[in-house]
Amino acid sequence: MTKQSSLPDWLGLIRFSHTVFALPFAVLAAFLAWATPLNSASTATPPVRATDILGVLLCMVTARSAAMAFNRLVDHRIDAANPRTATRHLPAGRLSRRGVLVFTILCAIGFVASTLLFLPNRLPLYGSIPVLAFLCGYSLAKRFTASAHLWLGVALSLSPICVWIAIRGPEFSWEYFHIPLLLAGAIAFWVAGFDILYACQDADFDRVAGLHSVPSRFGIAGALRIAMGMHVIMLGFLVALVRTGQAAGLGWLFAAAVGLTAILVMVQHWLVRPNDLSRVNAAFFQTNAIISMVLLMAGAIDTFF
Repeated sequence: MTKQSSLPDWLGLIRFSHTVFALPFAVLAAFLAWATPLNSASTATPPVRATDILGVLLCMVTARSAAMAFNRLVDHRIDAANPRTATRHLPAGRLSRRGVLVFTILCAIGFVASTLLFLPNRLPLYGSIPVLAFLCGYSLAKRFTASAHLWLGVALSLSPICVWIAIRGPEFSWEYFHIPLLLAGAIAFWVAGFDILYACQDADFDRVAGLHSVPSRFGIAGALRIAMGMHVIMLGFLVALVRTGQAAGLGWLFAAAVGLTAILVMVQHWLVRPNDLSRVNAAFFQTNAIISMVLLMAGAIDTFF
Protein backbone atom coordinates (compact mmCIF):
# COMPACT_ATOMS: atom_id res chain seq x y z
CA MET A 1 0.00 0.00 0.00
CA THR A 2 1.37 3.43 -0.91
CA LYS A 3 1.46 6.19 1.68
CA GLN A 4 -1.08 8.32 -0.12
CA SER A 5 -3.63 5.53 -0.52
CA SER A 6 -6.95 5.88 1.29
CA LEU A 7 -10.21 4.01 1.69
CA PRO A 8 -11.75 5.79 -1.34
CA ASP A 9 -8.76 4.59 -3.38
CA TRP A 10 -9.41 0.97 -2.46
CA LEU A 11 -13.15 1.29 -3.06
CA GLY A 12 -12.41 2.94 -6.39
CA LEU A 13 -9.98 0.17 -7.32
CA ILE A 14 -12.72 -2.43 -7.16
CA ARG A 15 -15.49 -0.09 -8.38
CA PHE A 16 -17.41 -0.90 -5.20
CA SER A 17 -20.42 1.12 -6.35
CA HIS A 18 -20.88 -1.39 -9.18
CA THR A 19 -21.63 -4.10 -6.61
CA VAL A 20 -25.22 -2.95 -7.04
CA PHE A 21 -25.32 -4.84 -10.36
CA ALA A 22 -24.72 -8.37 -9.12
CA LEU A 23 -25.48 -8.30 -5.40
CA PRO A 24 -29.27 -7.80 -5.72
CA PHE A 25 -29.54 -10.95 -7.84
CA ALA A 26 -27.75 -13.02 -5.20
CA VAL A 27 -30.17 -11.69 -2.58
CA LEU A 28 -33.10 -12.37 -4.91
CA ALA A 29 -31.87 -15.96 -5.31
CA ALA A 30 -31.86 -16.28 -1.52
CA PHE A 31 -35.49 -15.13 -1.33
CA LEU A 32 -36.45 -17.59 -4.06
CA ALA A 33 -34.59 -20.44 -2.31
CA TRP A 34 -36.34 -19.69 0.99
CA ALA A 35 -39.79 -19.39 -0.59
CA THR A 36 -39.73 -22.51 -2.77
CA PRO A 37 -40.93 -25.81 -1.22
CA LEU A 38 -38.27 -28.46 -0.84
CA ASN A 39 -40.26 -30.64 -3.25
CA SER A 40 -43.76 -30.91 -4.70
CA ALA A 41 -44.77 -33.47 -2.09
CA SER A 42 -44.21 -31.03 0.76
CA THR A 43 -45.00 -27.43 1.63
CA ALA A 44 -41.90 -27.17 3.86
CA THR A 45 -39.35 -24.55 2.89
CA PRO A 46 -35.75 -23.99 4.03
CA PRO A 47 -35.39 -22.08 7.31
CA VAL A 48 -34.62 -18.39 7.04
CA ARG A 49 -31.38 -17.71 8.92
CA ALA A 50 -29.64 -14.39 9.37
CA THR A 51 -26.28 -16.11 8.97
CA ASP A 52 -27.31 -17.27 5.49
CA ILE A 53 -27.87 -13.77 4.18
CA LEU A 54 -24.71 -12.56 5.94
CA GLY A 55 -22.77 -15.36 4.28
CA VAL A 56 -24.25 -14.53 0.87
CA LEU A 57 -23.37 -10.84 1.23
CA LEU A 58 -19.82 -11.54 2.43
CA CYS A 59 -19.20 -14.10 -0.32
CA MET A 60 -20.44 -11.74 -3.03
CA VAL A 61 -18.43 -8.76 -1.82
CA THR A 62 -15.17 -10.64 -1.19
CA ALA A 63 -15.32 -12.71 -4.39
CA ARG A 64 -16.09 -9.68 -6.54
CA SER A 65 -13.41 -7.60 -4.79
CA ALA A 66 -10.80 -10.32 -5.36
CA ALA A 67 -11.73 -10.62 -9.03
CA MET A 68 -11.75 -6.85 -9.61
CA ALA A 69 -8.41 -6.34 -7.86
CA PHE A 70 -6.92 -9.22 -9.86
CA ASN A 71 -8.23 -7.59 -13.03
CA ARG A 72 -6.54 -4.31 -12.20
CA LEU A 73 -3.33 -6.13 -11.31
CA VAL A 74 -2.97 -8.15 -14.52
CA ASP A 75 -4.22 -5.28 -16.71
CA HIS A 76 -2.07 -2.50 -15.24
CA ARG A 77 0.14 -2.20 -18.34
CA ILE A 78 -2.87 -2.28 -20.67
CA ASP A 79 -4.62 0.33 -18.55
CA ALA A 80 -1.52 2.54 -18.62
CA ALA A 81 -1.42 2.44 -22.43
CA ASN A 82 -5.13 3.22 -22.86
CA PRO A 83 -5.88 6.96 -22.54
CA ARG A 84 -9.33 6.19 -21.08
CA THR A 85 -7.92 4.07 -18.25
CA ALA A 86 -4.50 5.67 -17.71
CA THR A 87 -5.75 7.49 -14.62
CA ARG A 88 -6.77 4.29 -12.81
CA HIS A 89 -5.15 3.63 -9.47
CA LEU A 90 -2.22 1.43 -10.51
CA PRO A 91 -1.15 3.33 -13.66
CA ALA A 92 -1.50 6.62 -11.79
CA GLY A 93 0.59 5.33 -8.86
CA ARG A 94 -2.08 5.88 -6.22
CA LEU A 95 -1.79 2.21 -5.22
CA SER A 96 1.16 -0.16 -5.47
CA ARG A 97 1.17 -3.51 -7.23
CA ARG A 98 2.32 -5.21 -4.03
CA GLY A 99 -0.51 -3.62 -2.06
CA VAL A 100 -3.10 -4.68 -4.65
CA LEU A 101 -1.67 -8.22 -4.68
CA VAL A 102 -1.99 -8.44 -0.88
CA PHE A 103 -5.52 -7.02 -1.10
CA THR A 104 -6.44 -9.64 -3.75
CA ILE A 105 -5.13 -12.49 -1.61
CA LEU A 106 -6.93 -11.23 1.50
CA CYS A 107 -10.23 -10.94 -0.38
CA ALA A 108 -9.80 -14.46 -1.78
CA ILE A 109 -9.14 -15.80 1.71
CA GLY A 110 -12.16 -13.87 2.98
CA PHE A 111 -14.33 -15.46 0.31
CA VAL A 112 -13.29 -19.01 1.18
CA ALA A 113 -13.61 -18.28 4.91
CA SER A 114 -17.12 -16.87 4.42
CA THR A 115 -18.30 -20.09 2.79
CA LEU A 116 -16.91 -22.04 5.74
CA LEU A 117 -18.10 -19.82 8.61
CA PHE A 118 -21.48 -18.48 7.56
CA LEU A 119 -23.15 -20.84 5.10
CA PRO A 120 -25.15 -23.86 6.35
CA ASN A 121 -23.45 -26.63 4.35
CA ARG A 122 -20.04 -27.47 2.91
CA LEU A 123 -20.88 -27.47 -0.81
CA PRO A 124 -20.03 -23.76 -1.24
CA LEU A 125 -16.67 -24.36 0.44
CA TYR A 126 -15.86 -27.20 -1.96
CA GLY A 127 -16.74 -25.01 -4.94
CA SER A 128 -15.14 -21.81 -3.70
CA ILE A 129 -11.72 -22.25 -5.34
CA PRO A 130 -13.06 -23.29 -8.79
CA VAL A 131 -15.59 -20.43 -8.70
CA LEU A 132 -12.92 -17.91 -7.75
CA ALA A 133 -10.61 -19.22 -10.48
CA PHE A 134 -13.36 -18.80 -13.07
CA LEU A 135 -14.12 -15.27 -11.86
CA CYS A 136 -10.47 -14.26 -12.11
CA GLY A 137 -10.10 -16.03 -15.45
CA TYR A 138 -12.28 -13.38 -17.05
CA SER A 139 -9.45 -10.87 -16.64
CA LEU A 140 -7.27 -12.93 -19.00
CA ALA A 141 -9.98 -13.89 -21.49
CA LYS A 142 -9.78 -10.81 -23.73
CA ARG A 143 -6.22 -11.81 -24.58
CA PHE A 144 -7.48 -14.79 -26.59
CA THR A 145 -11.26 -14.61 -27.20
CA ALA A 146 -13.91 -12.06 -28.13
CA SER A 147 -16.38 -14.02 -26.02
CA ALA A 148 -14.83 -12.52 -22.88
CA HIS A 149 -18.06 -10.55 -22.40
CA LEU A 150 -20.04 -13.77 -22.12
CA TRP A 151 -17.37 -15.16 -19.78
CA LEU A 152 -18.06 -12.23 -17.46
CA GLY A 153 -21.80 -12.83 -17.73
CA VAL A 154 -21.47 -16.51 -16.87
CA ALA A 155 -19.14 -15.64 -13.98
CA LEU A 156 -21.75 -13.37 -12.41
CA SER A 157 -24.55 -15.79 -13.24
CA LEU A 158 -22.99 -18.36 -10.93
CA SER A 159 -24.25 -16.35 -7.95
CA PRO A 160 -27.93 -17.48 -7.96
CA ILE A 161 -26.94 -21.10 -8.51
CA CYS A 162 -24.40 -21.01 -5.69
CA VAL A 163 -26.83 -19.22 -3.35
CA TRP A 164 -29.57 -21.76 -4.10
CA ILE A 165 -27.28 -24.70 -3.33
CA ALA A 166 -25.89 -22.99 -0.22
CA ILE A 167 -29.32 -22.37 1.30
CA ARG A 168 -31.09 -25.55 0.26
CA GLY A 169 -28.23 -27.92 1.07
CA PRO A 170 -26.72 -30.98 -0.59
CA GLU A 171 -30.03 -32.83 -0.66
CA PHE A 172 -32.04 -30.17 -2.48
CA SER A 173 -34.63 -31.37 -4.98
CA TRP A 174 -33.73 -30.99 -8.65
CA GLU A 175 -37.44 -30.46 -9.24
CA TYR A 176 -37.22 -26.69 -8.80
CA PHE A 177 -33.64 -26.18 -9.90
CA HIS A 178 -34.90 -24.51 -13.07
CA ILE A 179 -35.67 -21.41 -10.97
CA PRO A 180 -32.03 -20.41 -10.25
CA LEU A 181 -30.99 -21.64 -13.70
CA LEU A 182 -33.43 -19.27 -15.43
CA LEU A 183 -32.29 -16.40 -13.24
CA ALA A 184 -28.67 -17.30 -14.01
CA GLY A 185 -29.39 -17.31 -17.74
CA ALA A 186 -30.94 -13.86 -17.51
CA ILE A 187 -27.91 -12.53 -15.62
CA ALA A 188 -25.42 -14.06 -18.06
CA PHE A 189 -26.90 -12.40 -21.15
CA TRP A 190 -27.75 -9.16 -19.34
CA VAL A 191 -24.16 -8.70 -18.15
CA ALA A 192 -22.64 -9.82 -21.47
CA GLY A 193 -24.85 -7.33 -23.31
CA PHE A 194 -24.02 -4.31 -21.20
CA ASP A 195 -20.33 -5.26 -21.06
CA ILE A 196 -20.31 -5.12 -24.87
CA LEU A 197 -21.87 -1.65 -24.71
CA TYR A 198 -19.19 -0.54 -22.26
CA ALA A 199 -16.40 -2.04 -24.38
CA CYS A 200 -17.44 0.08 -27.37
CA GLN A 201 -15.41 2.90 -25.79
CA ASP A 202 -12.21 0.90 -26.32
CA ALA A 203 -12.91 -0.58 -29.76
CA ASP A 204 -10.06 1.25 -31.51
CA PHE A 205 -7.58 0.71 -28.69
CA ASP A 206 -8.38 -3.01 -28.43
CA ARG A 207 -7.90 -3.43 -32.16
CA VAL A 208 -4.49 -1.75 -32.13
CA ALA A 209 -3.38 -3.54 -28.94
CA GLY A 210 -4.39 -6.94 -30.25
CA LEU A 211 -7.05 -7.47 -27.60
CA HIS A 212 -10.21 -9.38 -28.37
CA SER A 213 -13.66 -7.87 -27.92
CA VAL A 214 -16.93 -7.84 -29.79
CA PRO A 215 -16.63 -4.13 -30.71
CA SER A 216 -13.05 -4.51 -31.99
CA ARG A 217 -14.03 -7.53 -34.07
CA PHE A 218 -17.45 -6.54 -35.43
CA GLY A 219 -17.32 -2.76 -35.21
CA ILE A 220 -19.42 -0.59 -32.95
CA ALA A 221 -22.62 -0.87 -34.99
CA GLY A 222 -22.31 -4.66 -35.12
CA ALA A 223 -21.50 -4.80 -31.42
CA LEU A 224 -24.63 -2.82 -30.55
CA ARG A 225 -26.75 -5.27 -32.54
CA ILE A 226 -25.14 -8.23 -30.77
CA ALA A 227 -25.68 -6.56 -27.38
CA MET A 228 -29.34 -5.98 -28.25
CA GLY A 229 -29.70 -9.65 -29.19
CA MET A 230 -28.22 -10.70 -25.86
CA HIS A 231 -30.64 -8.45 -24.00
CA VAL A 232 -33.56 -9.94 -25.91
CA ILE A 233 -32.39 -13.39 -24.77
CA MET A 234 -32.12 -12.05 -21.22
CA LEU A 235 -35.74 -10.89 -21.35
CA GLY A 236 -36.73 -14.33 -22.64
CA PHE A 237 -35.16 -15.95 -19.57
CA LEU A 238 -37.00 -13.51 -17.28
CA VAL A 239 -40.34 -14.21 -18.98
CA ALA A 240 -39.70 -17.94 -18.58
CA LEU A 241 -38.94 -17.33 -14.90
CA VAL A 242 -42.27 -15.53 -14.48
CA ARG A 243 -44.13 -18.38 -16.20
CA THR A 244 -42.50 -21.18 -14.21
CA GLY A 245 -41.63 -19.46 -10.94
CA GLN A 246 -45.02 -19.74 -9.26
CA ALA A 247 -43.62 -22.35 -6.88
CA ALA A 248 -41.45 -19.60 -5.43
CA GLY A 249 -44.38 -17.20 -5.26
CA LEU A 250 -43.48 -15.02 -8.23
CA GLY A 251 -46.57 -13.26 -9.53
CA TRP A 252 -47.90 -10.13 -11.16
CA LEU A 253 -45.49 -7.73 -9.42
CA PHE A 254 -42.41 -9.53 -10.69
CA ALA A 255 -44.04 -9.75 -14.13
CA ALA A 256 -44.53 -5.96 -14.04
CA ALA A 257 -40.87 -5.55 -13.04
CA VAL A 258 -39.86 -7.63 -16.07
CA GLY A 259 -41.96 -5.32 -18.24
CA LEU A 260 -40.20 -2.30 -16.74
CA THR A 261 -36.87 -4.03 -17.33
CA ALA A 262 -37.72 -4.36 -21.02
CA ILE A 263 -38.38 -0.60 -21.18
CA LEU A 264 -35.10 0.16 -19.40
CA VAL A 265 -33.21 -2.08 -21.81
CA MET A 266 -34.69 -0.15 -24.73
CA VAL A 267 -33.66 3.11 -23.05
CA GLN A 268 -30.15 1.76 -22.60
CA HIS A 269 -29.83 0.98 -26.30
CA TRP A 270 -31.37 4.31 -27.24
CA LEU A 271 -28.69 6.10 -25.19
CA VAL A 272 -25.78 4.40 -26.97
CA ARG A 273 -25.45 5.11 -30.69
CA PRO A 274 -22.70 4.02 -33.12
CA ASN A 275 -21.74 7.66 -33.69
CA ASP A 276 -22.30 8.84 -30.11
CA LEU A 277 -20.79 6.98 -27.14
CA SER A 278 -20.94 9.98 -24.80
CA ARG A 279 -23.78 8.42 -22.78
CA VAL A 280 -22.28 4.96 -22.32
CA ASN A 281 -21.68 5.53 -18.60
CA ALA A 282 -25.30 6.62 -18.06
CA ALA A 283 -26.50 3.54 -19.94
CA PHE A 284 -24.06 1.29 -18.13
CA PHE A 285 -24.52 2.42 -14.55
CA GLN A 286 -27.88 4.13 -14.12
CA THR A 287 -30.21 1.87 -16.09
CA ASN A 288 -28.54 -1.36 -14.97
CA ALA A 289 -28.59 -0.33 -11.31
CA ILE A 290 -32.32 0.36 -11.61
CA ILE A 291 -32.92 -2.98 -13.33
CA SER A 292 -31.22 -5.02 -10.61
CA MET A 293 -32.93 -3.18 -7.75
CA VAL A 294 -36.39 -3.27 -9.35
CA LEU A 295 -36.20 -7.02 -9.96
CA LEU A 296 -34.94 -7.61 -6.40
CA MET A 297 -37.69 -5.57 -4.75
CA ALA A 298 -40.46 -7.05 -6.89
CA GLY A 299 -39.20 -10.60 -6.36
CA ALA A 300 -38.80 -10.13 -2.60
CA ILE A 301 -42.31 -8.71 -2.22
CA ASP A 302 -43.86 -11.42 -4.39
CA THR A 303 -42.18 -14.27 -2.53
CA PHE A 304 -42.69 -13.12 1.04
CA PHE A 305 -45.79 -10.92 1.11
